[in-house]
Amino acid sequence: MAQPLYLQIADDLEEQIRSGDLSPGSQLPTEDDLRDKYRASRNTVRDAIKRLVGQGLVETRPGQGTFVTTKVDPFVTVLTGKPAIAGGEGPFYLSEVNAEHRKPFRTTPRVEVQTAPGMITRRLRVPSGTHLVSRHEQRYIDDLPWSLQTSFYPMEFIARGATRLLIAEDITQGAVDYLAEAIGLEQIGYRDWITARRPDSNEQRFFRISHDSTVFEIFRTGFDQHRKPMRVTVTVFPADRNQFIVNTGDDLPDPRYDDLPDA
Repeated sequence: MAQPLYLQIADDLEEQIRSGDLSPGSQLPTEDDLRDKYRASRNTVRDAIKRLVGQGLVETRPGQGTFVTTKVDPFVTVLTGKPAIAGGEGPFYLSEVNAEHRKPFRTTPRVEVQTAPGMITRRLRVPSGTHLVSRHEQRYIDDLPWSLQTSFYPMEFIARGATRLLIAEDITQGAVDYLAEAIGLEQIGYRDWITARRPDSNEQRFFRISHDSTVFEIFRTGFDQHRKPMRVTVTVFPADRNQFIVNTGDDLPDPRYDDLPDA
């Protein structure tokens, strides 16, 4: 049985993209040009473009057209690390060559006092409706949107003296180290809960991905020396540019990036 025409068009355009005939950043022919070339209806052409968008091969820009996406060399994040370190994440390029040109950047945190959703209050083990301090930032590597991160802290930390959590500026020493210094709260460990889902509208705009793409959402709950939750950090990563490593054990060799199947 012959493939539907929209799949034939999508496959042909995909081959042109992968062969380099349509290079990263270049614009696809207009809908009218594609209709004429393939003798197809407007809806058929749009279905073909939608398929390419879903594969992450092209992106549509309102008022401009459809463009081949720039090839992304994925970032690897090591989720495990020393418990006392705030994040434990170490982003780096899969390609050693590109790693030399890495330029991490994050925005000034947006700080709010808010009634957190149930998924946060349950992890912090506080009553529903409790007010929490949230610190939200956008994170980039080489000008490419890499992740969105929001950390939640109990308001009682402010009353105890950790007032910098309320200031919209970077805590250069890291929030975990700051809490240890300011109020004697030490993080002894954390738990990562990793999920995957479709992006919401804000994530689609920030990461420049389609509605049917996939994002990873990691809930990291940090625990203090009294075994009580002290923070919840929620990080959202688009799946097209992120991979993860979880190390278990001590003194493991570094991953090998020139031989991925045996990494």
